[in-house]
Parts: sequence; C-alpha cells; structure tokens
Amino acid sequence: MSTNILSLEGKVAIVTGGTSGIGKAMSLGLADAGADVVSTGRHQQLVDDTAAEIEARGQKTLRLAADVCDRASLEKLLAAAVEKFGKVDILINCAGRIKRTPTLAVPDEEWAGIIDTNLTGTLRACQVFGKHMLERGYGRIINISSLNAFVALTEVAAYAASKAAVGSLTRSLAVEWSKKGVTVNAIAPGVFRTALNAELLDNSPRGQELLMRTPMGRFGKTEELVGAAIYLASDASSFVTGQTLVVDGGFLASGVNQ
Repeated sequence: MSTNILSLEGKVAIVTGGTSGIGKAMSLGLADAGADVVSTGRHQQLVDDTAAEIEARGQKTLRLAADVCDRASLEKLLAAAVEKFGKVDILINCAGRIKRTPTLAVPDEEWAGIIDTNLTGTLRACQVFGKHMLERGYGRIINISSLNAFVALTEVAAYAASKAAVGSLTRSLAVEWSKKGVTVNAIAPGVFRTALNAELLDNSPRGQELLMRTPMGRFGKTEELVGAAIYLASDASSFVTGQTLVVDGGFLASGVNQ
C-alpha cells in the first residue's frame, strides 16, 4: 500500500456520466492514481471504449451501462461492483444535461428532464452507493456542480437551478453522513472545452464572452479537473466535507479584466 496520501491504490471508484468529456477525464485520472474504476453511462459502446482505456492503464473495471434516471440500473451496477471488487470507495456523479431555451418558453417536460438527470440523478446515485458506503463506514462522494451554480448564464435556467441544488444537496449529505466516515464534496468546473461544446466556445459570441470573463485567458482542459478529483477522492481530504471546489481559471474572482 502506498504511503502517498494522494494515492488511490486499492480503491474502487464508480463514475456516472464517465464515458465522455469531464467524466471520462476523471475516470482515466483516477485510474492513473491507482484506483480500479467503473466508468458508466447510457451507451454501451462508450462504456466499452472507456473500459479499454482503463484496462490499458493496468486497472480493473466493469463494462456495464447505467442511467442515473433508472434506480434499478444503479442498484445493478452496485451489486456487480461489490461482486467483483468487494466494495465501492469512491463515487463521482458526472451525468448531466443542458439545453438552452429562453426561460419564459421552457416546457415543463424539458425542465423536469434536466432536473431529473442533474439533481435527482445525483441523489439516486448518492442513495444507492451511499448506503453501501455508510454500511462500510467509509466513502468519498464527489458531485459535479458548475460555475453556473454561482452566476447566471443566459437561457439555461433549468441547468443553473439544478447545479445550485447539487451544491445544496452536497452540504445536506455531508452533514448527515460525515460522522459515519463518508465525505461528500462537489467540484464546480468553469468553462472547459469538450467535444460537445467546442463549436460554441470557438465560434460564437457566447464563447467569446466566456473567454473574456476568464482571467487566465483560455478555456480549461478536462485533464485539469483530475487533480481536484484525486484530492477529494483520497485520504488527503479526510477532514474536508460539504465543500464545493471551484476550478474555473479565475472566472468567479473576476470583475474587470482590462
């Protein structure tokens, strides 16, 4: 066993929404830190592709799709992980949805769908895997909030509300579970370029404004979230709970940049 307090050797991690973008970067980063990582999502091919990359790093995994909107799929995932590894130590909740719509025109179904994935989906995963962690007396849960939890980005009110609520849920669970050995924290990414948003960031006025508001003068790279995830997943953060760690290139600190 490593004496490095940031090592994840011997740990088992589940990452929901872990097969693309930020979730995939975190999955591979945890594997590089020594954890066995089960990276899951709704699409089996992406699960298989990410699993192959985890195994190429010398770590074990499972190839099992799951949907945070389907509690039974999460329970199946937990059972399979416990059968293979004997435990789950770490949960990272990365599954998320966003859609830009003027708030006056947001249909009930769209609002409910975004809340169900981003907020209630996070709760479901915390309940399913948190119960196992509480029974064991050890766990590290990391929820993914957003810059948008603190400041408004126009016409994504459902997403913003869901991510602000994830921060509140994180604090509530931290208070309830910390005495039983389970810490619950969140990471709030700033603006990170992924395959899904690259066109928006690089070729739109919205992207230009986001870049202008970021003091570092660039967008984040998904691998730059790995250090925060490893810290909160490791024993280095054993007295840290109920916190949201913002990784945003200075965006929230920013007033006038020129």
